[in-house]
Amino acid sequence: MRAIGASNFAADRLAESLKASRQHGWPVYQSLQPHYNLCERADYEQKLEPLSREAGLGVIPYFSLAAGFLTGKYRSEADLAKSPGGQGVKKYLNERGFRILAALDQVAKQTASTPTAVALAWLLARPSVTAPIASATSLAQLETLIAGTRLRLDAAAVATLDKASG
Repeated sequence: MRAIGASNFAADRLAESLKASRQHGWPVYQSLQPHYNLCERADYEQKLEPLSREAGLGVIPYFSLAAGFLTGKYRSEADLAKSPGGQGVKKYLNERGFRILAALDQVAKQTASTPTAVALAWLLARPSVTAPIASATSLAQLETLIAGTRLRLDAAAVATLDKASG
């Protein structure tokens, strides 16, 4: 089976597209690729998530690790020089971002895991998320991503992360 998906659509545009497809017998989007992670929640959760669930769309969020910020690699301005993409996470170096990292560290310690695995497990705990997109540049990073798919967070861990990132 072949299908089409949408990426970076606002909820109103996606709703219009779904309606037009049904009215005209055109192919209907089967998946949505939103920018969604612990740092970027509001746009997806407020409008796109309800629409995606109603339409039965598979949701495949990109920047699942907030361009590396949720790995814990960037904790200060000095850390931004650790990689070419470091400047892209500068916007997260604030009170909320540090609160999210603290919560990730706490849950990682409680689950004998890593912030990376916990951030992916949080996404996978969302009923509307089908598969988060994350990339690895080494075997060690890939192993951490795989660990995230195996980690099951309990309600208390999810609540900790939700509160910190809300």
